[in-house]
Amino acid sequence: MRLFLRYLRPVLVFLGGFTLLTGVVYPLLVTAVAQTFLPHRANGSLIEQEGVIVGSELIGQPFDDPAYFWGRPSLTQPYPYNAAASAGSTLAPSNPALTEQVAARIAALETADPTNTLPIPVDLVTASASGLDPHISLAAAEYQVERVARVREVDTAVIRQLVTENTEGRTLGVLGEPRVNVLRLNLALDNFDESGS
Repeated sequence: MRLFLRYLRPVLVFLGGFTLLTGVVYPLLVTAVAQTFLPHRANGSLIEQEGVIVGSELIGQPFDDPAYFWGRPSLTQPYPYNAAASAGSTLAPSNPALTEQVAARIAALETADPTNTLPIPVDLVTASASGLDPHISLAAAEYQVERVARVREVDTAVIRQLVTENTEGRTLGVLGEPRVNVLRLNLALDNFDESGS
């Protein structure tokens, strides 16, 4: 029994010490550093407009009005872009259900813009792995410029300029591709309409 207690005491001290270190000290340290140096990111990269939170830079939102740019499809349940249920499609490329989904998305794009002859970018008809992707490619933005300009009765050069202003470059200058945050772009469209410039 004495031998057992001799080994038990250091085990309990280590358990308590590491619980305190990894369960309290480390999280507080990381939180303090994040709040000091990256407060916007540490708090969810929230987008505010006139003091109201309208979304996050990190989570897409559904847009289907032809006056707005549309983002990548989302397959999260029970509603699109549900951050509590991040998930992509588990359908194989050979699955007929995926073929039907893509065909329906193509039809919706063609119905919204029947005169558009540009090839439809793949990110407008396929969901991302997370189902939450807030970005579209530059090709997906360009595909929608004419439609948005026509519906809003604005020159296409103005819409292209807004796309350019809301284009994010490669991460660290080398990772990924340039992309457009759909929510930020659509908010810029609304702000342009309100200001008239």
